[in-house]
Amino acid sequence: MSFLAASEISAHPALALLIGGLVTIFIRGRYAGALMVAAPLLGFWVVSQLESGSSSIISCFGQEIISVNVDKQSILFGYLFHLAAFIGGLYSFHLKDPWQISMGLLYAASAVGVAFAGDLLSLFLWWEALAITSVFQIWGRKTERSENAGFRYLFFHVLSGLLLLAGIAFRYASGDADPFALVSLTELLSGGDAGAQLILLAIGVKCAFPCLHVWLTDGYPESTPTGAVFLSAFTTKAAICVLARLFPGAEILITIGAVMAMFPIFYAVIENDLRRVLGYSMINQIGFMVVGIGIGTELSIDGSLAHAFNDVLFKGLLFMSMGAVLHRTGEMRGSELGGLYRTMPLTTAFCIVGAASISAFPLFSGFVSKSIIMAEAAAHGHHVVWLCLLFASAGVFHHAGIKIPFFAFFAHDSGLRPKEAPVNMLLAMGFAAFMCIFIGCNPDWLYAMLPGGAAGYHPYDATHVVTQTEILLFSALAFTLLNLWKQYPPELKSVNLDIDYVYRKGGRLFSSSMATFWNGLNEKAHAFFVGGVAGKFSAFTADGPGIMAKWLSQPLQALGFYPGKSDEETEADLEKQATTGIHPVGLTALFGILFLLGFLVLAWIYPILFPPLSI
Repeated sequence: MSFLAASEISAHPALALLIGGLVTIFIRGRYAGALMVAAPLLGFWVVSQLESGSSSIISCFGQEIISVNVDKQSILFGYLFHLAAFIGGLYSFHLKDPWQISMGLLYAASAVGVAFAGDLLSLFLWWEALAITSVFQIWGRKTERSENAGFRYLFFHVLSGLLLLAGIAFRYASGDADPFALVSLTELLSGGDAGAQLILLAIGVKCAFPCLHVWLTDGYPESTPTGAVFLSAFTTKAAICVLARLFPGAEILITIGAVMAMFPIFYAVIENDLRRVLGYSMINQIGFMVVGIGIGTELSIDGSLAHAFNDVLFKGLLFMSMGAVLHRTGEMRGSELGGLYRTMPLTTAFCIVGAASISAFPLFSGFVSKSIIMAEAAAHGHHVVWLCLLFASAGVFHHAGIKIPFFAFFAHDSGLRPKEAPVNMLLAMGFAAFMCIFIGCNPDWLYAMLPGGAAGYHPYDATHVVTQTEILLFSALAFTLLNLWKQYPPELKSVNLDIDYVYRKGGRLFSSSMATFWNGLNEKAHAFFVGGVAGKFSAFTADGPGIMAKWLSQPLQALGFYPGKSDEETEADLEKQATTGIHPVGLTALFGILFLLGFLVLAWIYPILFPPLSI
């Protein structure tokens, strides 16, 4: 195996995070925390030195693997993932658990690896690393619920890896000149190519497509207070990065994305666990991105990538504010929270900034990216989809823009008086809040990094601002009136059933039925072979001569070997002779002749039944 650099790239863009992740296994305390902050900053600088068009190739067992391919999209996500790692590292500065620290950096490195992957082979390696490193953010909570949720989470992501591997195998078997190329598979998908379909399904698992989304709403709420920040930043956004590369313009994504944008709203409104509400909200926002990729124009894809960038910031900010509440109170149920603004005013303010951003208020980051996707949907005749996205925009303001800050920090007074969040958490939230406002007020800074430069799009025209403001005002009015009329779903101590109910019940039914079938078959087989065949064989070997004597007594008496004796006397004589090994000479000769004849018959029949093979 040899490693050959094909251009001026001297180190992988994820190298700083990889080294940081490995080193933090062995160091503790503030040194580990400092490295969590320093490694992303160094990696960010490395990405800033990359030039579009450069690449790096590894020759492995005669197969060339493009380990790094640099273009504007990979640079955008390289910046994003290092920025998210920096914010997450600062937020997690107080951590003492070396596994969470180390795996957090390695998780970020895996996302960077996905963004810069140059072919399907390198993509698969980083894809699997995403699954392995991310689950520790759930297991790090060290509860029975988090352990079980982590295994369920891992099941889905291992499944995604297997689907991706199967898709790559089908692409290799297709006979294409370059089957591992990381190029658009949209035409192949529309033509029914099995490899493209499997790859789309693999990406769909990580994107949380409908009915494949339960790993997100199951695993994220059970993660550690800091782990949810990492989880919200990397897995789904890495999947969006790959989806934009491989399936731009795939029309099926428009329908899938519209469904994703709508259905989580109904779950989020009635959900009591506020981090699970954010999980549903994440699926809602990913739906917008999937629609933009499905529309397939340069501007709509730019809108999806910009929204992925912004979602990492404002969704991370919301998860950080809820993580701070969980860190201080140990509680995340909306029914048990409220009134926290009194003692956590800064966390409350940062949460409101995140809520305004995800709701796409003008002058906040969500507005300058979400409006691109909605405008492109309307411009290209997808009017029903546009209405769905309009409904989803109002819905996200309800469940994330209002519900999260209202029930956590206001609503009824829960009587809880926790301390303000630790300083490192406040700094991380403050930086993310600044970025949400900065991008909202300076969208050209983000647009300049997009592959198409947002094609001269201007978000702050009268139509966009007035339309979005009307949606937000009417949504706020609806929330207010429903609360005054006592019609808004209250925060109840309840568990809401999602599609995973079918998985779990079906899995248990399958497991119990298989256990009944195979255990029953095993018991019958055990009774037949061990209790039956083996028992009888054991009894035969213990008294074989006596048993043979009983079998042969009547035939030998009929042949005249024991004249004048009854059957019982003949059987007794034969058993005595068999036991002592003394037989009449004629009987011994008869046995010898029969044995010889049997051997000769076998020697004659065997070549007929099993003729020799001719070579």
